[in-house]
Amino acid sequence: MSSSPRLILVLGDQLDLKSAAFEDFDPKTDIVWMAEVSDESTKVWTSKPRIAVFIAAMRHFRDALKARGWKLDYQEMGVHSSLAAALKSSCKKWKPTSLVMVHAGEWSVQQEIEAAAVEVNLPLDVREDLHFFCTRGDFANHVDGRKQLRMEFFYREMRQKTGVLMAEGKPIGGQWNFDHDNRGSFGKNGPGLRVLPRRFLPDFVTREVIEMVKDRFKEHPGSLDDFDWPVTADEAREALHDFIQHRLSDFGQYQDAMWTNEPWLYHSRLSAAMNLKLLDPREVVVAAEKAYHAGIAPLASVEGFIRQILGWREYVRGVYWLHMPDYVERNAMQAHEPLPPFYWSGETDMNCLRDALAQTLRYGYAHHIQRLMVTGLFALLYGVDPRKVHEWYLAVYVDAVEWVELPNTLGMSQYADGGVMASKPYVASGKYIQRMSNSCAGCRFDPAQSTGPKACPFTTLYWDYLLQHEPALKKNQRMSMQLKNLARLDDSQRKAIQNQAKTVRETYSQSA
Repeated sequence: MSSSPRLILVLGDQLDLKSAAFEDFDPKTDIVWMAEVSDESTKVWTSKPRIAVFIAAMRHFRDALKARGWKLDYQEMGVHSSLAAALKSSCKKWKPTSLVMVHAGEWSVQQEIEAAAVEVNLPLDVREDLHFFCTRGDFANHVDGRKQLRMEFFYREMRQKTGVLMAEGKPIGGQWNFDHDNRGSFGKNGPGLRVLPRRFLPDFVTREVIEMVKDRFKEHPGSLDDFDWPVTADEAREALHDFIQHRLSDFGQYQDAMWTNEPWLYHSRLSAAMNLKLLDPREVVVAAEKAYHAGIAPLASVEGFIRQILGWREYVRGVYWLHMPDYVERNAMQAHEPLPPFYWSGETDMNCLRDALAQTLRYGYAHHIQRLMVTGLFALLYGVDPRKVHEWYLAVYVDAVEWVELPNTLGMSQYADGGVMASKPYVASGKYIQRMSNSCAGCRFDPAQSTGPKACPFTTLYWDYLLQHEPALKKNQRMSMQLKNLARLDDSQRKAIQNQAKTVRETYSQSA
């Protein structure tokens, strides 16, 4: 082993002691490099909870490495504004022989580091991220020869490859997907009594981070008053155990349900820990599968949860790296409206959006249906520029890393990729939200009405969306039923909807 140091680069979403970057780590000579830089919080106007999650987890990981006796070059916030500047400064100081890293989770970050390595004239060893079940090469092989990608086919391949929920080469339960069992709502009685998620109150390190964020990023959106996210590997495992024991059994049935002022319901709160690499997805999948075999949770819940990780999460990453860097520029539906200002304040007269936005700004969290069918749906129907929607999602959610956030937002939510991620636009009227939540009770709008003073903006914009994009949507067989309903509208009804939609956009473009 050379006596000259190598810099082992660890980014804020690579907090994994089993990382491939450490495979041949020499504690006698090698130096772990980490840097907190303001650019990562300002290139999109990042919320306080998201900044705090990343920095608190980074500092705890730093301390875990120190406990091993490893050499570190850790730069706290304020030393350098960019990763490139921080890295070049460290190279000048340590004069390393080479740089080692696991591939970044964001295309532009990878480009920035590679450019910095060229500038300092050092070789950069970029390694495969072993955190995932599927390598980028494996995904490319899956794509090869296919005219169209579909997550379901990828998911089945992953089940066969890993043997998860399989018996003698066939899916346990006789079917791959129990989605039809997992669309329940709470009804009038609400979610009922249940064990609330395990909280992780800030320790000294995290409290220091919170105060730093409040001071340095005080103009940024969001609150830190309720900050209780797991920020260490041990805490992440405790959160996993808590979910498996107390909420997994009902996760499947109610994963799409919403209820006012109930942010957590039966969801896991594990996505941030996994995306920071504090928690290995294999450990999560194994724990869920064991829960099924132990009779702790039914197959429909376990399969639905595992599909989110082994299927959807891996698939989204594959799509991201397959289509970047041009993917972020896609705008298949030619949407160009600005994001309504209330997305940053939560101040709106629509109950469902007010609840989802207030929750997002308070906790840095909303579950997948709130993102897809409330905040995302409104932006899609309103016609917001998909890149602006992407930037908002990347800014406000604690689990947002671009590889997972961008395809979910731009592709799945906004249909801006024209069908790469989803086989049709996920559009619905306010009636969907009424069916899946209690938000419409007491709201000033009626989801059954598309025009008039009580018309629900979701419903108005839903019909207007179909009218705007009818020629393109006719080419999609999965939209045929919705277009048949559209065909029943006469010219006067169509005109009234279009006028009301114009008023909606004018109203909310001015709201604060």
